[in-house]
Amino acid sequence: MRCPKCGSSQDKVIDSREAREGHAIRRRRECMKCDFRFTTYEIVEREELRVVKRNGARESFNREKLLGGVRKSCEKRPVKMEQPEQLVDDIANELEEEGYREIPSTVIGAKVMRRLEALDHVAYVRYASVYRQFEDVGEFIDEIKSLGERRPRDGRQPELFR
Repeated sequence: MRCPKCGSSQDKVIDSREAREGHAIRRRRECMKCDFRFTTYEIVEREELRVVKRNGARESFNREKLLGGVRKSCEKRPVKMEQPEQLVDDIANELEEEGYREIPSTVIGAKVMRRLEALDHVAYVRYASVYRQFEDVGEFIDEIKSLGERRPRDGRQPELFR
């Protein structure tokens, strides 16, 4: 492991512990050259999952890309920092358990939306607007109305439309 500060490959592990519900090991390291401390994660390397995009293109499943989209939808919302990570981990684990080698991006998007709907309605609508490619305000309003019809309103969130 190279030190992110000085680039030295000489380090020592100070602490190791289980992370992400046993799916990773968190290691606290210290550079032996500059004494900088940093954290690394060790995860099981999975067989490469391919995502089939809407246009038919195929690309490797990118956990960080998915996490970035989920984090963006949760920005400035009362969502704990670890909740988007957990959401993405749950989806990645579910895909692995289901044994997919290739999966349509629409299936992944539907899984994200289902979990975001339970987590935060505003984050759900933000994600849906990109995922479903909303083109006008009417589509937003329709989605918000259908969300209100599917779930009883949470008293902690203000009513958006009457």
